[in-house]
Amino acid sequence: MIEQTSLKSPGWQKVIAELSAWCPDDRTYLERLLRVIARVSTARQAVLAIPAGGDANQPDVRVMSVWPAPGGGPDASDKVGTPTDSASIEFAADVRGAAWAALETNQSRVFTLEAKTQFYDGTSSASGYILAIPLTGATGITPGAADSPRPVAAITLLLEPRAKPAVQSTLAMAEVLAGYTSAHAARRELQRTQSTSMALDLATRLIGAINTSSSFKGACLQLTNDLSKQLRADRAALGWIAADKVRCIAISDTEHFDRRTAMVQKIEAAMDECLDQEQPVIFPAPSADSDVLLAQAITQSHRELAAGNTSLRIMSVPLRDGDKTIGVMTLEIAPPEGSTPAAASRIDLQAVELTQAAMDLVTPVLRVRRSDDRNLALRAWDSTKRSASWIVGPKHTVWKMVGLLVIIAMLFVTFFHTTYRIGADFTLQPRVRQVISVPFEAQISTVGISEETGKPVEAGMRVRKGDLLVQLDTIRFELKAQESRQKLRQAEAAMHMARGENKIAEAQRAQAQMAQATAQLDADEDAIRRARIVAPIDGVILAGRLNDRIGATVKLGDKLFEIAPLDDIVAVTQVDERDVSFITKGVTGRLATRSHPGDKFDIEVETVVPLATAEEGKNLFEVRARLVSPPPPWMRPGMEGIARLDAGNRSLLFIGTRRILDAVRLWLW
Repeated sequence: MIEQTSLKSPGWQKVIAELSAWCPDDRTYLERLLRVIARVSTARQAVLAIPAGGDANQPDVRVMSVWPAPGGGPDASDKVGTPTDSASIEFAADVRGAAWAALETNQSRVFTLEAKTQFYDGTSSASGYILAIPLTGATGITPGAADSPRPVAAITLLLEPRAKPAVQSTLAMAEVLAGYTSAHAARRELQRTQSTSMALDLATRLIGAINTSSSFKGACLQLTNDLSKQLRADRAALGWIAADKVRCIAISDTEHFDRRTAMVQKIEAAMDECLDQEQPVIFPAPSADSDVLLAQAITQSHRELAAGNTSLRIMSVPLRDGDKTIGVMTLEIAPPEGSTPAAASRIDLQAVELTQAAMDLVTPVLRVRRSDDRNLALRAWDSTKRSASWIVGPKHTVWKMVGLLVIIAMLFVTFFHTTYRIGADFTLQPRVRQVISVPFEAQISTVGISEETGKPVEAGMRVRKGDLLVQLDTIRFELKAQESRQKLRQAEAAMHMARGENKIAEAQRAQAQMAQATAQLDADEDAIRRARIVAPIDGVILAGRLNDRIGATVKLGDKLFEIAPLDDIVAVTQVDERDVSFITKGVTGRLATRSHPGDKFDIEVETVVPLATAEEGKNLFEVRARLVSPPPPWMRPGMEGIARLDAGNRSLLFIGTRRILDAVRLWLW
């Protein structure tokens, strides 16, 4: 037996290893597959195409990549590039048609360059061939590919003329290599499942830790401490957004810190840098082959944060609650001991994905904890803003709602009409009021007794017409009346005697004395009658109390009592001259007294006094209004309050701006 191990070809092992190696995304893997199949099949050119619509009559595909890379160069055979124009692809129309046929039928197709007939049906010799192989299993190229059994892409190979068995072998080999896309899809799905499981496990531990804290600040500190331990970070810092800026609120293993220190300011600057870009930011940035977005991120503030330690690696991830970013988590990670310089210089992208996924699960819990820590007014304000964002959108919600409310308010005050009411102060007065005065100078003899109470009459008592109010002393008038009667008898006797003696002159003189005595007697008797002062009307005594003045002398015209009926009261209002033009007889309104502001009474204007009176720098017109319904027992003359008189239906805009417009018109006139 002879050893023949040297006959094993190491090339296939390299091909299998390359196609089985981990790849960060589907496009990168498909471009790698394109390069491998092209080199193994010794194709002149290979194209990766995806469907872009169209139909059988007008096929349409979009070319994603071309091998070798356009532009040539010494290493063009090792690179896959993006075509700049159709000239970069040989037989571009034929290549597109072949790719469309493979995508439509989900089968490998072989075309000759001359007649475009299928290889197995044609017998003519060909100057070249185009092989089209459909690819399935890669789900990251076209949207919805994960749920569709159709191929997501096709690889076309431009072959030089060769024998038919060689073309068949090449096609079979290409189909075998294309089958590795399914293995890649399985690895990607397994990776996503593992990442999700790890993120759920990490998030569960973090949520359990922060729920043990009684306050939001304690929960944030617990979160940073546990996250730094789980990810073996030197320091973890949590920032919360306030007024579109990130404020550092928690640092691992640091219960108290000063935000004015340079270290905290650098951390906040790095957080602001992550917030502005709305994506994870890592420093040092990865290569473009690993992740294009992370490689293109701006890391200036992160570089300044790591300036004191050249081996320090920094990662910042946004804390997202739905579509809104509410904070940033920044981790500072030192390279593990014994790691190679190449491995120590970069952060593992899987760690970034794990941290971001875990933070996406933890952030809603943090938001709830912060909301529970705030007072009721702030929580109500946040709830209102969230509700308003459903109407006007999540950005500039407050300003949009203010503008919307202003527009609604302007439309409302312009088109909504209501009763225009003019307010004025009023005083209740009785319609009829009698003042009882002293008819002559005399002494008070007695005061009348009320029939209801049995006490001397005084203010507040009800009296009837004819009831005795006060009795004045009449002795002086009675004596004078007696003297007048004596003189009358003497004059009458003298007159009769003179007439008997036919003394005409003496008879006339005696007759004059009789007339004088009669007049004096009538005056004295009238004074005696007027000394008994009685109530002229039914009503209530509004003023007057003479109980303690019995025997005292009162002078002519002195006020004794004031009587008025309380069942007929009018409201005397003082209306400003700017409003009196709206008030006419018959205008209705309502009033409320200061003693009973909850009770409203309907009134009707009876009289507008046409003469103004100046009071406190204003011209006021007296308007008298009657109560439509009988007044209640507690209502008394002299009570004051506010009356509102109806001036017709007006818009709210007119009511609010009438006086301002009148003042402007008067000023501009």
